[in-house]
Amino acid sequence: MQEMADKKPDLDGFLPHPRVRGMITLDKAAFKNDVIIPALLVNKDITNNLLKSLKGVLLQRPGLKRVVEDPDDENRKYILLDPHKISADGSLGESEQQILKSFGIKPETVKYNMKLTYDNFKTEEILKAVLPEGQEIITAFSRIGHIAHMNLRSHQLPYKHLIGQVIIDKNQGITCAVNKINIIDNMYRNFEMELLAGDGANMITKVKENYISYEFDFSKVYWNPRLSTEHLRIVNLLKPGDLLFDVFAGVGPFAIPAAKKNCMVFANDLNPESCKWLQHNCKLNKVDKKVKVFNLDGRTFLKGPVKEELDKHLSSKEWKNSVHIIMNLPAMAIEFLDAFRHLLNGEPSSAELPTVHCHCFSKHDNPTQDVQERVEALLGASLCSLCSVKWVRNVAPNKEMMCVSFQLPAEVLYKPLSSLADDPGEPPSKRSCTNENYTEENNQTI
Repeated sequence: MQEMADKKPDLDGFLPHPRVRGMITLDKAAFKNDVIIPALLVNKDITNNLLKSLKGVLLQRPGLKRVVEDPDDENRKYILLDPHKISADGSLGESEQQILKSFGIKPETVKYNMKLTYDNFKTEEILKAVLPEGQEIITAFSRIGHIAHMNLRSHQLPYKHLIGQVIIDKNQGITCAVNKINIIDNMYRNFEMELLAGDGANMITKVKENYISYEFDFSKVYWNPRLSTEHLRIVNLLKPGDLLFDVFAGVGPFAIPAAKKNCMVFANDLNPESCKWLQHNCKLNKVDKKVKVFNLDGRTFLKGPVKEELDKHLSSKEWKNSVHIIMNLPAMAIEFLDAFRHLLNGEPSSAELPTVHCHCFSKHDNPTQDVQERVEALLGASLCSLCSVKWVRNVAPNKEMMCVSFQLPAEVLYKPLSSLADDPGEPPSKRSCTNENYTEENNQTI
């Protein structure tokens, strides 16, 4: 018979040994613990049938068998039960009792001494045992290929390397854990990070989003897997033949699926690394002939390539498709909207005016009203029914990411001919804004 300790069944959860409390450097051997759980001791010839009938109350733990041999009798086996699904006194429910009676078994449980190791505990259980009692346990992370990206709270920082190693150990395919150590406030939209555990030498990773593959160096570009739904929502608004300008394109989560739909795509990003990986991803997804890539400041892109293409297409009687302009830089994209004011000269043609999709943050109690008012102030015009505002995601307490979509009013986009006489305009010597030769302020397209 299995030797039993004089303990009650563990109904509070499977926990590591209390000695791990406060551990900073991971010592897996210290997590060993004995836990008493309820079990059934039955003849081995009926074990398989019982497992099928009792599957609702069986033990389900990482790396643990639900059936173990009785060391004192080779004809009997222990069927291990989940203590969370058994009453505090170890008694079975009415339905389980009836099942056992139908097999001619007395409906009583015995105590089984389960020896647990680090491998048998879940991430939450390990961190709950290590961190000071009462502290919030946060185990969420973003998975970017083989990289786990975490935003640790201040109370977790003393345990950061242990947390990183646990995340690697408990998630198949994760080989590197990093922690974001500052907000995204630099000109290239990427953030500084520190290595928590694993191999930090290889930050080049591969992800798949909405059936499209992307590769990039996560330490040098911006990628957020929480935006996959928003990427898909915007791309679903596009139709084959539409013209898309992606002002802050990153590594291509809008541009590449749009090109897959046979849209004409002009994609821009200020970060040279983003442009490099954008071009790489275009080739990877076989749309490199459909996407023109620029490495410019957003305002320069709008007043250069975007202006030139809008002049050409909106003045053409043959142009029947839609134009979309995506501005996904929520921290500051809204500040670029004034670049649309009188971007084009003359009067609007019969062509449909461009639709802008601008992402931004709001800390206002009414974020929908807030972002619309800010957009109208920068455009110098009321949008009324031309505008729709969508909630994208909650970024932080009292901070929402929103997307405001609107059709550019003609009075904003076009500069009336009557006012051109007093405007010398741009010098005729300005070079054409093509993907091959456009240069301005030391920004060069790739």
